[in-house]
Formats: sequence, structure tokens, C-alpha cells
Amino acid sequence: MARREIPLVHPGEILLEDWLIPLEISQYALAKAIGVPARRINEIVKGKRAITPDTALRLAAFFNTDAQSWLGLQAHYDTELAREALYDTLAHIQPFTVNNAGGSSKLAAH
Repeated sequence: MARREIPLVHPGEILLEDWLIPLEISQYALAKAIGVPARRINEIVKGKRAITPDTALRLAAFFNTDAQSWLGLQAHYDTELAREALYDTLAHIQPFTVNNAGGSSKLAAH
């Protein structure tokens, strides 16, 4: 597996370091403000839980941001974890090619 040069950051760490700490908002206060159990925010911050569309919409409403931004952070994190887990498998997949001269594609069944 290729070594990661930049550590992968869970969206919960971004929530904590870029939002909660600078704005001096406790996890409990955030949970109460957006109407979710405090445990949900705590698990997200600890990297044990993903940011779901439900949570992303609530965070976006509270912080006046875009839900897609929160979901994008989560999607990036999940995709990179999958890329690491599938590294060897992905390396053996041959890309699909199109024969430009004949305009046909080649995909042999095995």
C-alpha cells in the first residue's frame, strides 16, 4: 500500500478544531442546539461516527454553511479509507479502453 504523506483527517476532527474550539461551543451545547443526542456529536468528534445527511443538514443550519460541504468531508474521508483498503485490488484492474480507429470497445469476458 502506498504511504499517505498527509494524514487522513476525520470530519469530526474538523468540526472540533475548526468550529467548536474556536467558537467556544461545547459538544453538548451543539447537540442541544441542533436537536440531536450529545453522544452523536461526541462520537463524530472522536471519529467513531460518520456525518450523515441528517447531521450535515443540522450542522449547516446551525453554522450557516452548506450541508454538501459537511457531506463532502465525509465522502472524501470514506473514499480515502476505501482506496487504502482496496489498494492492491485497484492496482490489478485494467482500465476500459476504446479502439479509436474502429470506434468499438474491447471488453473480453473471462
